[in-house]
Amino acid sequence: MVHAYILIQTEVGQAAAVAAKIAQIQGVTTAEDVTGPYDVIVRAEADNVDLLGQLVVARIQNVDGITRTLTCPVVHL
Repeated sequence: MVHAYILIQTEVGQAAAVAAKIAQIQGVTTAEDVTGPYDVIVRAEADNVDLLGQLVVARIQNVDGITRTLTCPVVHL
């Protein structure tokens, strides 16, 4: 299982709506609107890196109101 944090910038005033929409996507474990340089932080999981990439590109990035994403895979050192 691969886990990642996805940092999201949204259009002004869209953070809460974007977080609510993303929270409903299968593979997303949490989606919260936050303050700072990013507007929403998501924790997601998938069986492998390829499926994680598909989740981000095909599902999360298609949510209206998103302007930029940064995916940070979790590593275990």
